[in-house]
Amino acid sequence: MATLRDIKSRIVGVKSTQKITKAMKMVATAKLRRAQQRIVNARPYARKISGMLLHLVTEEDIVNNPFLIQREVKNVCVVVVTADRGLCGAFNTNIIKEAVKHIETEFGGKEIKTHLYCVGKKSTEYFAKRNYQVAGKLVGLFSSLDYSSAVFIYIDVVTKFLNSEYDKVILVYNEFVSLIQQKIVMEQLLPLPLKHEQENQAIQKSGTSEEIQNPYFIYEPDQKSIFEYLIPKHLKAQIWRTLLESNAAELGARMTAMDNATTNAQELIKSLNLTYNKERQASITKEILEIVSGANALKASS
Repeated sequence: MATLRDIKSRIVGVKSTQKITKAMKMVATAKLRRAQQRIVNARPYARKISGMLLHLVTEEDIVNNPFLIQREVKNVCVVVVTADRGLCGAFNTNIIKEAVKHIETEFGGKEIKTHLYCVGKKSTEYFAKRNYQVAGKLVGLFSSLDYSSAVFIYIDVVTKFLNSEYDKVILVYNEFVSLIQQKIVMEQLLPLPLKHEQENQAIQKSGTSEEIQNPYFIYEPDQKSIFEYLIPKHLKAQIWRTLLESNAAELGARMTAMDNATTNAQELIKSLNLTYNKERQASITKEILEIVSGANALKASS
């Protein structure tokens, strides 16, 4: 049975932990505001440039453009975006599980070689210790996230796709929905899925923007040149948005996890204080009984 000293020591330890979790929650909350603002700024640009490509793409581009050509899939690159640190609930575990499940379901048992491109320390450590082909990694970028990180991933992954080292590139990441909710997203980056999206646009006659519905444009210099110029910008914008989404989702998950940890610590402190008071009361009662018993024994002997 724990002594009073042990219980008191544990109360002090839990209080220290509570201070840490509360401070981490405050830090995550402060960073999250800026991360949310960056997403708000990045999403419209990414959607707009995607819509422009949908409008500009032609059947000739779908057949001949190296970014859109559908090849027989023999090598797949899966870009898994996780955090560099833990203490954010099941954020990293869920994204890794989803990536592993997709790889085993879609490519397991087939003559398809899967290459992992790990963004974040957690995914890098997980896949490096297991029987996976880690073709690239990028660690420590979320402490000071900037656009150069997206460009670095673009150069590494897209260059290999154009050189036919990869036949398909898939992004797996957490999308920021709200402070308490993140959604795991798995989307194809390359080859550009513009044909499929264009078919969906045709089915949904309302379209997604006025520009897509209106076919009357004058192009300068020409439609093909503009399309080829926008493709790299589109890919970089999508990768950059992915990093921003994952960063904000991580901060939201950490804020929620630390808030829950702080609340749990408070409940544990209350429980330990109650136990401490009960043990203290029992100890005092025991001492009183011993004193009374001793006094009665002395009185009886005299």
